[in-house]
Amino acid sequence: MTSPAVLPNNGADSVSSRPFPDRLPRRGSAASARLPSAVALLLAALVAALVAGGAAAAESAVPPAAGSPPAAPPGPWFEELTGAGFDFHHDNGAAGSYHLPEITCGGAALADVDGDGDLDLFLVQGGPLGQTEKGDGNGKTAPPPSDRLFRNDLSRGGEGAPRLRFTDVTAASGVADAAYGCGAAAGDYDGDGDVDLYVTNLGPNRLLRNRGDGSFDDVTAAAGADDPRWSTSATFTDYDGDGHLDLYVVNYVVFDPARQKACRTASGAPDYCNPDGYRGVPNRLLHNRGDGTFEDVTAAAGLADARGKSLGTVAADLDGDGRTDLYVTNDGQANELWLQRRPGRFEDVALYAGCAVNARGQAEASMGVVAEDDDGDGDLDLFLTHLSGETHTLYRNDGGGGFSDASIAAGLAAASLASTGWGVAWSDVDNDGWLDLAVVDGAVRSLPALADAGDPFPFHQSDQVFRNRGGDGQPGRYAEASAEAGPAFARSAVSRGLAAGDLDDDGDVDLLIVDSGAAARILLNRVGQDRPWLGLRVVGAAGSDALGALVSLLDAAGRVRAVRRAASDGSFAAARDPRVVFGLGAASDGGGDAEESGYSVEVLWPDGRRERFGGLAAGRYTTLRRGDGAPPAES
Repeated sequence: MTSPAVLPNNGADSVSSRPFPDRLPRRGSAASARLPSAVALLLAALVAALVAGGAAAAESAVPPAAGSPPAAPPGPWFEELTGAGFDFHHDNGAAGSYHLPEITCGGAALADVDGDGDLDLFLVQGGPLGQTEKGDGNGKTAPPPSDRLFRNDLSRGGEGAPRLRFTDVTAASGVADAAYGCGAAAGDYDGDGDVDLYVTNLGPNRLLRNRGDGSFDDVTAAAGADDPRWSTSATFTDYDGDGHLDLYVVNYVVFDPARQKACRTASGAPDYCNPDGYRGVPNRLLHNRGDGTFEDVTAAAGLADARGKSLGTVAADLDGDGRTDLYVTNDGQANELWLQRRPGRFEDVALYAGCAVNARGQAEASMGVVAEDDDGDGDLDLFLTHLSGETHTLYRNDGGGGFSDASIAAGLAAASLASTGWGVAWSDVDNDGWLDLAVVDGAVRSLPALADAGDPFPFHQSDQVFRNRGGDGQPGRYAEASAEAGPAFARSAVSRGLAAGDLDDDGDVDLLIVDSGAAARILLNRVGQDRPWLGLRVVGAAGSDALGALVSLLDAAGRVRAVRRAASDGSFAAARDPRVVFGLGAASDGGGDAEESGYSVEVLWPDGRRERFGGLAAGRYTTLRRGDGAPPAES
């Protein structure tokens, strides 16, 4: 990988690759304890404003490319799949009590649980809070709703496009559960080559071990993987590079339906409460011992003191030092950037790094989060979704783990001001070589216009798509393209989880959306397959997805064209397709750097090893196994 570009430091000569000197007060030290929170936030605001100002100046100094931007593909870009055996309806349990989980939860996972090469669908269910059975109106009772698993029976043969068909295998798979679910994570924690599932609940979580045939055993207790609190999101990550996937679980607030708080709208109608009246709880880091069990190392890793009302998380190397870091989004409180300073030991530097609060020094709602290189400079940037009135936030990485709020310069602030965003995907919708954004929306407090019209669930909003304008020389700048995305993005819903992945294996990213109290939706991408693409599954020596690996697409001269993460985390309460897809539209539209012998990539594995793989054919998925590549060329 080439050295990442560094943004100008507001007129300074350079930006250090390690921007947080050890002399800064550490979390939990006497010095940091004496730093009042208001002063800390003011400091963060000043730093963020200065860095953002420098970044904006730098961006404005780069003139747009001459001529008109390349034409976006004709719409609709997405088409909602109907029928095909998929019929999940989310039950949020709303019955007039306005419990906070009802307006918060709704997650899913895309994972190849049966090992047949295509993505299956796991959906997390809610249900009536505080009840084990519910009536049907005729004096009879029915079992509560359950998590469900749909097997993907993709038909690839014959002429024309692949055909999707799903089969509900919940009963046979062993995933059924009546707990109030919130989200899911996917990864092969025991290294046997089969994808396992972790389910976050309001109450005890579940670790489901794949038997190897797409059916599961609940091994939560035996593995030591439980968390009895309200968990929202989780990520499988090999943070110590020992070849075993560890587990990081983020928790929200202390909630007891028996102690429900009463909140009302300005007009006096009942409404959901904001989280200010609830106490946050710590998150949990579970280290994989390598024998199928986990050890709670939260305290030993330095993570135990944070109580941030967490909703989302990503695990990635955000400062380029070769170690996996953790980023955590907190509801209405400063977000956390846990840099792994030394093996197994983390420090929260978000305030100093410029990604704890926005450029105005304000903590935001911070529901969904993704980490990718959206501007093509070789480092991982962050995008977060927030409440209406706050705007979503793009934190641009300077190459050494320092961030600036680039939301306005990127064209994302005004367009997101009216929306409350949750799940998010950073994927190349049209395969032009640049990552676009899809965000699903839905309010958390009653919307007056809908309530006045008598809407029974007045929280719905339409979803959004933002197209990256990198193709016309403006990398990392966006234009809203929700209209071009199609009628599915004009539909109003109370959306929560968004899982992105190539369901029909045609080389573009499709979307699975969980709508609170409504039917889940599959949106099939209808434009990405029309441009060349390169698909990769990156696995370790045992055949498990190498979550956390970085894949760099190289040009004919060996220079880095694009960087993608092999990961299943991000979004909100959801697990995505761990495969990597590079859109090659930039080359096919005139870049011309494809070699006749195929494409080449360099993989940075989670343990720090680098390998190159060449001769890769476009238009198909190729599996890259650790140890099968060549050492990188000398730079």
